[in-house]
Amino acid sequence: MEVMNDDLAALSARIDRTNELLQRMLAEVAKTPSTHAIFVDAGYLYAAGGRLVAGTEDRRAFDLDAEGLIDALIDKARTIFADSRLLRVYWYDGARRRIHTAEQQTIAELPDVKVRLGNLNANNQQKGVDSLIRSDLESLARHRAISDAALLGGDEDLVSAVEAAQGYGARVHLWGIEAPEGRNQAEPLLWEVDSQRTFDLDFFKPYVSRRTAAPAYETAAGRPAREDVRFVGAQIAAKWLAARGRDTLVELLPGHPYLPGSVDQDLLVEAEGLLQYSLRGQADLRRALRDGFWDHLRTQY
Repeated sequence: MEVMNDDLAALSARIDRTNELLQRMLAEVAKTPSTHAIFVDAGYLYAAGGRLVAGTEDRRAFDLDAEGLIDALIDKARTIFADSRLLRVYWYDGARRRIHTAEQQTIAELPDVKVRLGNLNANNQQKGVDSLIRSDLESLARHRAISDAALLGGDEDLVSAVEAAQGYGARVHLWGIEAPEGRNQAEPLLWEVDSQRTFDLDFFKPYVSRRTAAPAYETAAGRPAREDVRFVGAQIAAKWLAARGRDTLVELLPGHPYLPGSVDQDLLVEAEGLLQYSLRGQADLRRALRDGFWDHLRTQY
């Protein structure tokens, strides 16, 4: 009888210990902030965004301000996933022999952005991109690196990627681009995701522009130096701060190094007017402009 009591006491102690460990684990999980990531199928983005804004899917016919658009997507995610932190933006595109183009190199250098390349066949069709998206989604979900995934894409082949991530407990939110007519996302994909969101013409218009002959002032003025653009950014920041006050600055600083889309576009338009030079498609100068803007604001805080 005493032996049985001893065994029961030992078993009860082990159960109590297990419950204590579970409570500690749950407490740690509760303290761990949620994390989200953004997955961009660049093939879908160029095709749907180009058709919506420029009326064509041909990349050679329009310019995409990828840096500005990525900042806008990050800003949108920050609003949607208010209690979550960004892991990074994954940018999936195709390239001959998986060698980065100049544009892809520029995107890869952006903070919090990871460029992943599939191949391009003879017909300029992407190959291997969907499998890269599935691999990353599944791996991040399996290791609990993300709780939410924002997926900008439309291909039916992405269904397996969504299912894989959901199988490990992650929520997948499908982001799309407004179609001028019909749909540009596969119905099976729409059925599988946890939520859907469509971005309209007003959202994309600032970041897509049809290629035309360069304005006369660009040829006359010449390309400005990075330091000149940085100085203009600081000038605009001083004017912006004087007009809006320090309270607005306090709200803006936590988002560093990203600017809300509306602020970023106002900065671009005003800078082009002061410089008499178009900064569209000039990623390094756009970055210098933002750096100058932020440098001045941070010295005033």
